[in-house]
Amino acid sequence: MANHPNAGKPAQKSDLINVPRLMSSYYLNEPDIVKYPEQKVAFGTSGHRGSALKTTFNESHILAVTQAICDYRKDKHYEGPLFLGFDTHALSEAAFNSAIEVLVANEVETIVQTGRGFTPTPVISNLIIQYNKTHPSFLSDGIIITPSHNPPEDGGIKYNPPHGGPADSDITDWIQDRANQLLIDDLADVQIYPFSQAWKTGYVKEQNFIEQYVEGLNSVIDFEAIKNAGVKLGVDPLGGAGIDYWPVIKETYGINLTLVNDNLDPTFGFMTLDKDGKIRMDCSSECAMASLIGLKDDYDIAVANDPDYDRHGIVTNTHGLMNPNHYLSVCIDYLSKHRPDWDPTFKIGKTLVSTSLIDRVAAANNKQVLEVPVGFKWFVDGLTNHHIMFGGEESAGASFLTKSGDVWTTDKDGIILALLAAEILAVTGKNPSQYYDELTELHGKPIYKRIDAPANPEQKSVLSNLEPSDITSTELAGEKIEAILTEAPGNGASIGGLKVVTENGWFAARPSGTENIYKIYMESFLGEQHLAAIEQEAQAIVSQAFTSAGL
Repeated sequence: MANHPNAGKPAQKSDLINVPRLMSSYYLNEPDIVKYPEQKVAFGTSGHRGSALKTTFNESHILAVTQAICDYRKDKHYEGPLFLGFDTHALSEAAFNSAIEVLVANEVETIVQTGRGFTPTPVISNLIIQYNKTHPSFLSDGIIITPSHNPPEDGGIKYNPPHGGPADSDITDWIQDRANQLLIDDLADVQIYPFSQAWKTGYVKEQNFIEQYVEGLNSVIDFEAIKNAGVKLGVDPLGGAGIDYWPVIKETYGINLTLVNDNLDPTFGFMTLDKDGKIRMDCSSECAMASLIGLKDDYDIAVANDPDYDRHGIVTNTHGLMNPNHYLSVCIDYLSKHRPDWDPTFKIGKTLVSTSLIDRVAAANNKQVLEVPVGFKWFVDGLTNHHIMFGGEESAGASFLTKSGDVWTTDKDGIILALLAAEILAVTGKNPSQYYDELTELHGKPIYKRIDAPANPEQKSVLSNLEPSDITSTELAGEKIEAILTEAPGNGASIGGLKVVTENGWFAARPSGTENIYKIYMESFLGEQHLAAIEQEAQAIVSQAFTSAGL
């Protein structure tokens, strides 16, 4: 699909949201989930998301979800504090206030950033982990209010249980079902304490999250190397929740860091438009990152994060914005060679739609790969128990262990991935793009692509429930098929779709959870012509599966 004609160009007034209307809609629009099922609470891979304008993210939703979380905590006997954070989207602070009213009414000790400041997702994860290390019988958990990188009119809420990472589907299903029943019952069982009085009850406590997180970063990143090498680091916070963290990082570690954009604006009017012409704070999109890419020659490394800081964007002065898959491969090779205190048996976590270059890099470093379905939740156990050293997703999200091999976060941490780029340059003398070029000389240069193809609900259901035996093809793009997967080889979990692998290429097909399409991810180590053949034959294989099912 061709880019929108305004993609990569600065947002205009006509592109901006009407914030007063959005906020009014949050309080005035009432969901009717019986009549309009699309207005239900629906947890995806990382929480519930929606917009007040569409009556999919309103006060009623937040009151119901927060009460459901309180009920879940009570059911599981979680008696420690709940860490609550929110990002810079317009709806986030309103949802934060609504959540406070319910948490206090349920007598949940709630800890927030001093001065009601913004809090990145990885900070909440780190806080939960650090607290529970010393309070194993008095467990804490957390809520982060954010729609991630999505447009300014969106809102989101997600729950992180005591392991600190994204909740498993059994937890989110419980919370979702309970919240929807509360909505059906007109919130009759939702407990609410007036916000104006909530802060006087003693149940809400303020804490300097920034100080604790930034001090801990020294256990993860080699700041001395960055400082001594004089790496010139440009940072665009993209108006997100980590905007107040970077100046403290600079002051604490004395590195050469420049904040290139200090705008805080709920319309995100300082952004350049994404490829579809919308404002979207996607730090892996060249269109959305056009402003920072334009500054690449002013810095050795330039970095950005999405509004809740669980994703990273890396810009080098030699190549521009890095493809997320490329950077994951570089991080894995670098960390394998420059963390001497790590157990050599640590594994590498990757999602099944991430580049196969990771497998080749891992093999060269005598590391085993743990390949799991899409979703960072699949890395939580491995990070917690120190089985995996690094877990990364193709969508520019990753985390890794501390220098001593201890768990840092069990959610994606865009800050440490951004800082690692500076460390890589400082230690090796090569920026991550140059490092990647050397990797491809050793292991081959992959070409990666993702497309969407139409599929109705019946076809999506078929794709979600395929078995390897349903696929009769023996070759893909001229190569013998080596594996047909409907379960992830790393943990046996269903991938909700299909992956077909050859020696030098693969494709994966997964149905969209929200649209009548399925997504095809594909990669070739043999060039564009081979990739085009994979694309054509992948769609033919999926179409044959639909035909065999009578569709």
